[in-house]
Amino acid sequence: MVISFIIAGRDTTSSAMTWLFWLLSKHQNAEKMVVKEVESMLNNGGNGFDFETLKEMNCVKACICESMRLYPPVAWDSKHALYDDVLPDGTFVGKGDRVTYFPYGMGRMKALWGKDRFEFKPDRWFQEPSAENGLLKPVSPFKFPVFQAGPRVCLGKEMAFIQMKYVVASILKRFEIRPVNGDQPVFVPLLTGHMAGGLYVMVKRRELK
Repeated sequence: MVISFIIAGRDTTSSAMTWLFWLLSKHQNAEKMVVKEVESMLNNGGNGFDFETLKEMNCVKACICESMRLYPPVAWDSKHALYDDVLPDGTFVGKGDRVTYFPYGMGRMKALWGKDRFEFKPDRWFQEPSAENGLLKPVSPFKFPVFQAGPRVCLGKEMAFIQMKYVVASILKRFEIRPVNGDQPVFVPLLTGHMAGGLYVMVKRRELK
């Protein structure tokens, strides 16, 4: 478990945040929404970025989830059957068979995410009508298997969200992140999906209001 926390939680977290910063730079309305939430919580008596404050940052979490839907840190994963089994749709899986699922492809399926599946829309993670009510809606981990699902769900899921919220909130509160290159980055789906060549950015101090 400790090895999983250390190894699985490093490259995946950095990959998720790299794509998130790029997406927010291209969708500045979402970035403003994140900054507004962070400033509001700190101005309303938030004790800095403590655990309870970070837990309540639903807008930041929605943006992280939407980024990982489009660019999952682990693009594909496999399991091997210990015994003969049958999948819910009736497909037989024999002992020792390998079953692979593809979060990158699932995040782009019209049947799962609708016609706007290729768009970065954090609002889709909120209950109707939009992010204004601040309530996230439950989404099945079998629809969004970035952290796996069922008894094999990622042990560090909640810790990863807290870490990413802390980094994103801390940086965006103080700085604007803008890519130096305007080209579409290339997603490289290796053991951990990453951005080819990394993300070169210009960092500018955010103007205080």
